[in-house]
Amino acid sequence: MSKTYVITGATGHTGRPICEGLLALGHTVKAIARDTEKLSSLAEKGAEIHSGSLEDHTFLSSVFSGADAVYVMVPPNFTAEDMRVYQNNVVDAFVEAFENTQVPYAVTLSSVGAHMKEGSGVVQGLFDMEQKFNLLDHTNILHLRPAFFMENLLWQGSTIKQMGIMGSPLNGDTPMPIIATQDIAAFALKKLIDLDFTGKTVQALLGPREYTQNEIASIFGNVIGMPDLKYVQFPYEDAKHAMMQMGMSSSVAQGMVDLQKSINDGPALAGHTRDALGTTPTTIESFAAIFKQVFESMS
Repeated sequence: MSKTYVITGATGHTGRPICEGLLALGHTVKAIARDTEKLSSLAEKGAEIHSGSLEDHTFLSSVFSGADAVYVMVPPNFTAEDMRVYQNNVVDAFVEAFENTQVPYAVTLSSVGAHMKEGSGVVQGLFDMEQKFNLLDHTNILHLRPAFFMENLLWQGSTIKQMGIMGSPLNGDTPMPIIATQDIAAFALKKLIDLDFTGKTVQALLGPREYTQNEIASIFGNVIGMPDLKYVQFPYEDAKHAMMQMGMSSSVAQGMVDLQKSINDGPALAGHTRDALGTTPTTIESFAAIFKQVFESMS
């Protein structure tokens, strides 16, 4: 039986494949994104296109009306003057839209570290999201808490080109979970189709296993013809300065650094236990082929 879904972040790494999967099954999909041009390919596949601000509860209420389920994410805003304030503005608009429409199901894109009220940097706003959503009376909610995205490693390509190394504030020898966004999308899609969750629940998604940054550098180095590629841990302040030079606000850059510090020190990962359901198939070894393609396309 056909259902109606609202997908936020519909042009992103998780939103687009979710939209495409639902459309392929004949469901009605209301796709929300900031850039209508990027939505055109989904429109061609039958999606309803909705462009507007996620901080506008009136817009969201209109789109949510009649939906059976919503996929919720808070898009990054790298220039936000205060990242947590921005995140809560979006979350509050979502809450009002859910209260106005009483959509029965929602799957959220949260993050590891969202169990922490403070100290998790850019994830703190997702703690706020989970807490506020959990007060909704009429909506069954599944919070997905994925690990660090493999796609974030693609930024390392420019570091390798410029410096001949991989590097970040993360400890080089600390094992940590890491996940491909295609696996997040596949998990979310199945849950949206099945709608087999009730109440307010959490599922950590932790990728295939834990990897160290040193191990990742070795794997990537071998596929790009740099078998001696090394990983270097950058000082927190140097990393923040570099992110601000790339255009991030001070608040966002500090939030990124604080999250990495929390991963290094342990709290961000301490609230999540690996289980069979949250262990996903894509490995760094297989993702290395994508990294190689992106790296070789860089000038």
